[in-house]
Amino acid sequence: MKSCFRVCVNILNTSTYKMQIFLVGGAVRDTLLQLEVKERDWVVVGATPEQLIAQNFVPVGKDFPVFLHPKTKEEYALARTERKSGAGYTGFECYAAQDVTLEEDLIRRDLTINAIAQDEQGNLYDPYNGQADLNNRILRHVSDAFTEDPVRILRIARFAARYHKLGFSIAPTTLMLMKSMVADGEVDHLVPERVWKEMSRALEEDNPEIFFQVLRHCGALARVLPELDRLFGVPQPPQHHPEIDTGVHALLSLRAAVRVTQSLPARFAALVHDLGKGVTPKEKWPSHHGHETTGLAPIKALCKRLAVPNPCRDLALLTAEFHTHSHRAFELRPDTLLKTLERLDALRKPERFEEFLIACMCDSRGRTDLENVAYPQREYLAGAFTCISNVTAKDVLAQQPDLRGPEIGEQLRALRTKALTAYKKAHAQ
Repeated sequence: MKSCFRVCVNILNTSTYKMQIFLVGGAVRDTLLQLEVKERDWVVVGATPEQLIAQNFVPVGKDFPVFLHPKTKEEYALARTERKSGAGYTGFECYAAQDVTLEEDLIRRDLTINAIAQDEQGNLYDPYNGQADLNNRILRHVSDAFTEDPVRILRIARFAARYHKLGFSIAPTTLMLMKSMVADGEVDHLVPERVWKEMSRALEEDNPEIFFQVLRHCGALARVLPELDRLFGVPQPPQHHPEIDTGVHALLSLRAAVRVTQSLPARFAALVHDLGKGVTPKEKWPSHHGHETTGLAPIKALCKRLAVPNPCRDLALLTAEFHTHSHRAFELRPDTLLKTLERLDALRKPERFEEFLIACMCDSRGRTDLENVAYPQREYLAGAFTCISNVTAKDVLAQQPDLRGPEIGEQLRALRTKALTAYKKAHAQ
């Protein structure tokens, strides 16, 4: 969507205003929470673009005046106000001028805990009681203007995931606003790429499952991630899945992934590996025969819509199609085991193969009371991979030097199958 921002910069008498610089947003918030500050953002009150440029700041903002500090390269934005002028998060008119006050700039922010500023002497400015909400562990909107930007639904869900371990919860009035935004259709104007940006950042948090729970609670999950939302309420065989609900299983699998890996592709694959169960006809519940392949279409649709990066998409598709092969690894015939490793492209992409094994293990552990269940299939398949890695074309030519082209490939597969037969026999003893 083309940006609807209109920047209005008043060039007023510079002697009327005193330029002041404030640290704002996450840096102030996380300092007060005694957390590591990863980046700093600044707001400049009482200044013009010309003043900053004269001090060697580099303009980079396209939609409103933002400048990079000549030494630190941190972002400095002129104080501004915003007025809703259209649908979605780009539908705003922006007014940046010397007469915009700090309070006016802070009120346009999403949460009170993000609307605290600190001056160059270390004094805090907190016109919207963000410190009280920090102390009470509350995520609360600054003003009703919260409803004007649908991205804020994603952001507050991500903040809920990030600060869940600190005991934060969403204020009931804020949750009501989020629900109204969904009911009014505002969330439908979200740009898909922005959904992935917030979702991927949430997946890297310690409690990413909270992100999806919040979206589901306010009704947004069905609009932005319908493939995942439709898993909730779909039953699975209780003898295999004590949690029964497929949506619950997806989030438990994601929790299992958080405990063992920082890999974004592996976490994403663990989350979406069972999307095929969401399209199983109700009359076949709780069985989901063939869900491995029926899950490929919804994963492809989700990834295409959200512009999910190829590494995440590819691992998710492989995990969906072959996770039950992994679970049944000890039952696979040597030739089937070789075909599976070939389909996974394990020899050419061993790092991805390892992520596949992790995602499959997390599927197994994403079940109620089975969070720490042993998964020997991971070691078994890793050993099978090593087994075929040790058999190369050189071994074929050492035995049959006259072979050429496809004949070498056929004989190589025969030797690897033979090696896997011995490997399987050794592990059966």
